[in-house]
Amino acid sequence: MAAIRKKGSKELPPVSTASLPDIVFMLLFFFMVATVMRETELKVQVRYPQATELQKLEKKSLVSYIYIGAPTGNYREQYGTAPIIQLNDEFVNREEYKSAIAVFIQNERAKVDEKLIPQMTTSLRVDKEVKMGIITDVKQELRKVSALKINYSATQRTGDL
Repeated sequence: MAAIRKKGSKELPPVSTASLPDIVFMLLFFFMVATVMRETELKVQVRYPQATELQKLEKKSLVSYIYIGAPTGNYREQYGTAPIIQLNDEFVNREEYKSAIAVFIQNERAKVDEKLIPQMTTSLRVDKEVKMGIITDVKQELRKVSALKINYSATQRTGDL
């Protein structure tokens, strides 16, 4: 009997790349939808104080942030090195902060449903070198507009200090 030989070598067929563009666009669309852009540009220097007892905020959509600290590099020439208050992307002078905080809280409340207003929290992100007088003034203005839920941002203390 004769041996049967097959002619030609056995090579694997080439990999189909027809679905590759679909996969790339699906990933691109996912990251475009899932990515959240920063709402405000941080214009003040904030080094958070350290604390041992911290709790995470549950509903971050109901949190309004007030930043207090020295202006960063580009803004030091215009505003100096003294601590300043930042509401959203705006600086507030010490003379006009009273009305500005009231307007800021009213605008933040207008963004949410009326039922959720009592659950809103104001988070103070304050540099650890800022004097307590500025913080007390801000808290007094928050009290006047009935923004009574206040949170202080801090970092977890590591080790014994």
